[in-house]
Order: sequence, then structure tokens, then C-alpha cells
Amino acid sequence: MKLKDKVAVITGSSKGIGAGIAKEFAREGAKVVVNYSSSKESADKVVAEITQNGGTAIAVQADISKIADIKRLFEEVNKAYGRLDILVNNASVWRYEMLGDVSEETFQLQVTTGLMAHIFCAQHAVAMFGEDGGSIINLSSTISLNPLPGTLIYGAVKAGVDSIAKTLAKELGPKNIRVNTIAPGMTESEGSTADGRPGSAMEKFFLDRTPLGRIGLPIDIAKVAVFLASEDAAWITGERVTVAGGLL
Repeated sequence: MKLKDKVAVITGSSKGIGAGIAKEFAREGAKVVVNYSSSKESADKVVAEITQNGGTAIAVQADISKIADIKRLFEEVNKAYGRLDILVNNASVWRYEMLGDVSEETFQLQVTTGLMAHIFCAQHAVAMFGEDGGSIINLSSTISLNPLPGTLIYGAVKAGVDSIAKTLAKELGPKNIRVNTIAPGMTESEGSTADGRPGSAMEKFFLDRTPLGRIGLPIDIAKVAVFLASEDAAWITGERVTVAGGLL
């Protein structure tokens, strides 16, 4: 077990990629905190699946677009486990809209959840990491380097996420805290299904440009997250790993 007895927080992990990471971390021995904003039923389902398979997990509600909720999230982690080893900044919100449709509301929603939260979650995580350091993994996107029309704010947010890892890797390296980024391509999730992406022109667009010929699954991302969180990646920090079947 590569993460035996490690304590991990995964933001936005009631569904999709976050849920996949939570389950895989638990399979590798981690004690997992499944964070959710509103999907309690989904979060409880993830926790139940983990515990039924012999793992350890709790669900903690916190809207990480709010700094007070971020503070409370880590207070709950401390109460439950008394320590922290791994933070996965997964939670994000996207709105596909052209420039003329961008509003203050949609701008704030994407920036606070997908960018501000990464910084303040990292701040609280670092305060809890022990003398052995820790691992922070941020979820970016191929959109950060190859934006599409309608992804103005989302692409800018994800480019910011890339920059956070580069900066914090240098700042936190002396504390033995590693900070890396995973950039998935199009990945199957409840969110993508709700958006109508399966079978859509957008899915075809990405499939035509993906050498491995399929969209990703949460487990594809989760296995890379396990690697980056484990001692196998002890000499890796400040890196951005694209997990997208060859999509550039």
C-alpha cells in the first residue's frame, strides 16, 4: 500500500475525478476526507464504498469558495485524524460562455472555487503537515495551455493553477512539501454527462485529437495522483503531468 496510514483531503470528491481519487487513495491505505459542497448523498455513497472495502473515510461538508468553510474543513480534519499528509485540490467550477456572456457572478464563482480555494486550502494544509512534510496535488486541465472559445475564465483559472504549483514548489521545498499538478483531458464524470458532452461535437473534437482514441476515466487520473502523493515521487515537485491520452 503506497499511502498506508497517510491522511488525505480531496476537495470536491463526492463525484467524478475527485471521487475516483478518494477511492484509489483509500485502496492504497490512506485515511480519506471526502469533501463536498452540496452533494451529501453522493459523498456518503463514496464513503460507504470505501468503508465497505475495508478503507477509512469521512465526509465533510464545506463550500470552499468561502474562506470560513475552508478553515472549518481543516478543523474537522484535525478533530478526526489529528494530522494531514496529502491535499488534493480537485474542486472546480466551469461555465462555457463567450466573452459577451461573462458576468461578475460566473467570474467570481470560477475564480473563488478553482483558484482562490487552491491557495487557502494549501495554506491550511501546510499548517497541518508534520516534520516529514507533505504532498499537494492540484488539478488543472489541458485547457490551461490550449484554451478553446468559450473557456475564457476557466482557462485563465487553470493557467493560474499551473502557476501555483510552480511557485509553491519553490516556496515549500525547504519544508519537504512537494507541489505538483495533474492536467486531465476530457474525462468521464457526472459533470460531463450533465453537460451533455458524451456523444457531442465537443467530445468528437477531443477524440479526434487524442491518439489513444478515448476519453479519460477517473481511475486514469487517480492512479497518477497516487504516484505523485507517494514516496515513488519523492524527488518530483513543481511538475505538471498531462493525463490525456496524448492530447496536447
